[in-house]
Amino acid sequence: MPFAGSFALIAVGAILRYAVTTSVKGFSVGTVGLILMIVGVVGLVLSVVLMMSRRRTDVRYDRNGVTYVEPVDAPVRRF
Repeated sequence: MPFAGSFALIAVGAILRYAVTTSVKGFSVGTVGLILMIVGVVGLVLSVVLMMSRRRTDVRYDRNGVTYVEPVDAPVRRF
């Protein structure tokens, strides 16, 4: 879901920056579009960094065939 929000901000920002030609006195639509694109890119980078830094897990099987999940860096349990 964070990826979709970031892509939406980038898309809306690009539309405002490059496609909208309306001008408002004291308000730059192009600048707002640029700000939205920057916020979208920052959100996308943060989403990727947080996704990559999550703790990895490993699936192990014991002798009885029961599956359990434990972190990769946890010590191996001996049964």
